[in-house]
Amino acid sequence: MMDITSPSNPIIKEIKSLYRKKGRWTKHLFLAEGIKVVEECIDNNCPIAHIVYSDELFNMGGGQALFDKIKSYDRLVRIPHKLYREISDMESPQGVLAVIGFEVSTIEDLDIQNSPFFLLLDEVQDPGNMGTIIRTADAFGIDGIIVTEGCVDIYNPKVVRSTMGSILRTPIFHEPERMGVIEKLKREGVKIYSTSLEGSQYIQDTNFKESCVLIIGNESKGVSKSLYSLADNLIKIPMLGKAESLNAAVASSIIMYEAMRQRIQ
Repeated sequence: MMDITSPSNPIIKEIKSLYRKKGRWTKHLFLAEGIKVVEECIDNNCPIAHIVYSDELFNMGGGQALFDKIKSYDRLVRIPHKLYREISDMESPQGVLAVIGFEVSTIEDLDIQNSPFFLLLDEVQDPGNMGTIIRTADAFGIDGIIVTEGCVDIYNPKVVRSTMGSILRTPIFHEPERMGVIEKLKREGVKIYSTSLEGSQYIQDTNFKESCVLIIGNESKGVSKSLYSLADNLIKIPMLGKAESLNAAVASSIIMYEAMRQRIQ
């Protein structure tokens, strides 16, 4: 264990740099803060660079149990809670965070055997929505999420927290060029579905048992018009009420459930 009290310590500086996307992607590191998320990192054998805690951890439910798991870790760092508050962006810090390494996967790593179901995110920018989509994909057994240019960084601390650990289990692929991704998948026989209020096909009438990709669009603008022309079908969710639309996270959750329902039958 290491004790650090100075805000100018290199480890503290590194942690502060990881609140910026450039810092995360330069070092391929991100922050996982909170008792549950750190436990998930340990249970999923994530590549942990450091675990940092303050004595506030022992005032939290589950704090002592977590400390018993990490106390023998050779890169454990103890800091004063005043310093911990300086490096945390939580309103009520639980006194523990982990610095986690990540690798970048692309569609070259996609396995399109066994009729997978993927999401492709088109400029989804709200951290809460992104986190909910990842968490729901984990819950419903989705085969992977393709994140394209213009989306919020999935390693943003707010996104990581809102996934409640699901980001550690969900296959995520990064591809800046949306059109190229879809064209490549179409050539390989993958069906492309896009959500649209103008869709002519309801989700319950859509065959999600085959290899397919569902495009989820921006919170305010929806799916980019340039992607509509590449979709094999424009699909929509049946709604009986007067609301015109659903947000990206809710809409994707409903469709992921329908895809799971079809696939387990």
